[in-house]
Amino acid sequence: MSQQTATREPQEQREGAWYKVARFSAGVLLHTVMPCRIVGADRLQREPPFILISNHNSMLDPFILACKIRKHYVTFLGKKELVKSRFGKYLFSKLHMIDVDRGHTDMEAMRACMRTLRGGGILGIFPEGTRHHEGVMEQVESGVSLIALRSGVPLIPVYIRGRLSLFHFTRAWVGEPIPTEDLRAGGINSETAEKLTHRMTKTFRDMVREHG
Repeated sequence: MSQQTATREPQEQREGAWYKVARFSAGVLLHTVMPCRIVGADRLQREPPFILISNHNSMLDPFILACKIRKHYVTFLGKKELVKSRFGKYLFSKLHMIDVDRGHTDMEAMRACMRTLRGGGILGIFPEGTRHHEGVMEQVESGVSLIALRSGVPLIPVYIRGRLSLFHFTRAWVGEPIPTEDLRAGGINSETAEKLTHRMTKTFRDMVREHG
């Protein structure tokens, strides 16, 4: 057994019933009353670890990213407010969410992200940190750049046009991986993180220009 396969097995075993039910239910919704077409979905079928980054239009956006990845689950970052109640804490822990304190440097969340990637997992991040109704990524969290640079895993952009809603057709596009190798070669620091942040912003602006 290869070392890469060995690191992925614990993740697949921990997937759990809650996540499977949520992913199955999302797949049904996205093929019926909330139709969504994902262009380039084959780019999501790569072997982990990798990072998914997307603009954020609605609370249902994670389902768009997760429903097309059948062999592995996605660990999403979510705001700490979602786990304030006992039920919320239980539910989102079963869905493998990493809660993050927005507006502050949350080192424990950063460490949890790195553990996910080093363990051969998939990390889902909405870099804007909140829902952005215009759909253009204007403010990108710098922590995302640091995670991408430190992990060195592929960084896959997904642009979602519009909000999922009943009987409304939504489209999403999966882009090519955003290059990071040249920046990592220059060292992992605030300057290279800022350059990657600008690169991510430009990538999404280009996707909006092409598909929006």
